[in-house]
Amino acid sequence: MSASAKFIAEITAAQRPLHAFLSSVVWNIADADEVLQDTNLALWRKVDEYDLSRPFLPWAIGFAQMQVKSWLKRRERVPLVFDDAIIDRLATQAAADSPRLDAIRRALADCVEKLSPEQRELIVIRYEPEARVGEIAENRSVTPKALSETLRRIRAKLLACIDKTLADGAYA
Repeated sequence: MSASAKFIAEITAAQRPLHAFLSSVVWNIADADEVLQDTNLALWRKVDEYDLSRPFLPWAIGFAQMQVKSWLKRRERVPLVFDDAIIDRLATQAAADSPRLDAIRRALADCVEKLSPEQRELIVIRYEPEARVGEIAENRSVTPKALSETLRRIRAKLLACIDKTLADGAYA
């Protein structure tokens, strides 16, 4: 895999954790999206400085940390919720959690694949933006309570699968 292809794969995989970190600091999703775009631009500007032998996400979170600080300073009309020390602490924690969260995400993806096609479809439909249990239940000719119970069972099955996968050391 070429260096540019590896960088594209890494930056793509980092989008959710970066957005999660930014959302924890900025809170407003639209603003977090804006800072994520600034972060992506900064990362692309420094693509030649990325060391392929080092973990990507901690490096990217460093950029997100700088971008969110800059964004907060530019937003004079919005009072600062966090000072630089808090932002630094959140970034450090996000970088430290990234391997564990990555393992959980990979285990979840594998466990979703192990669901029956009907269960997988139901989970996908439920977690679409704007999805409502009542509407899904109506479309499936079941009560919202019955649908909620089915979803609870599927989520419990996924959790058990993730716990087992991680306990087996599959993504250690």
